[in-house]
Amino acid sequence: MTQIKPKRVLPGFRLTLGFALTYLTVMILIPLLGLFAKTFTMGWHAFYLTATSARVLASLRLSFGTAVIAAAVNAAFGVLIAWVLVRYKFPGKRIIDALVDIPFALPTAVAGIALTQMYAPHGWIGKWLAPLGIKVAFTPLGIIIALVFTGLPFVVRTVQPVLASVDPELEEAAATLGSNRWRTFWRILVPEILPALLTGFALAFARGAGEYGSVVFISGNLPFRTEIAPLLIITKLDQYDYTGATALAVIMLAISFSILLFINFYQHGRAAAFRHAGS
Repeated sequence: MTQIKPKRVLPGFRLTLGFALTYLTVMILIPLLGLFAKTFTMGWHAFYLTATSARVLASLRLSFGTAVIAAAVNAAFGVLIAWVLVRYKFPGKRIIDALVDIPFALPTAVAGIALTQMYAPHGWIGKWLAPLGIKVAFTPLGIIIALVFTGLPFVVRTVQPVLASVDPELEEAAATLGSNRWRTFWRILVPEILPALLTGFALAFARGAGEYGSVVFISGNLPFRTEIAPLLIITKLDQYDYTGATALAVIMLAISFSILLFINFYQHGRAAAFRHAGS
């Protein structure tokens, strides 16, 4: 008996794959190849000197270090916020749910100005922290706060639908079998949300590593102290050092891609191990 293949909504595999590869090539691959081509007109020795200069290394450490910390903070509190929005009903829930997306819609420069005004020594929050010896604006701590602000929606919006798909009866069954809340969280919820949480972490990290608008105001832009790598790129462009700017961009791209690739492989490994355990 001949089996009739179901009709697909979109065209066949070859056609859709061709369109996808063409789009990715035009929009992503070709600009990146141009970036690499411009960079290596400077030669390997000049590239090495640029990559290992003290100012570049300091800006890279600050950008990636603060991005990792901010993404970790968002991973923790993003799960908590997603849990509240999914599991509970309360007045004003829709308003809070909409507030999560504000960093998506708000221009980053506006966010940076607002955060600087709040955390400056005479700002609404800064004036209470100053007597305690806590300085936020124009320090790496201020950069972390700005990156937390811009990166939070990435974690919440990736974890929220996965939490919504987890049946609450699983948690109830674990409770009836004598499992406490902490054990239920680690054994039942974490395996379910971990792939989405890692995706949210990666997105928040990638956004934070390349963030400029919200950071440039609150950082203070002090070389070797609060100067982020994207700002250093802009500085090189203002000095007409185009190859130096593209060289720093290539370094940032290589580091970010390596970290994101590691997270992606880890996700696939965890998923494969979970399927193997289930079988």
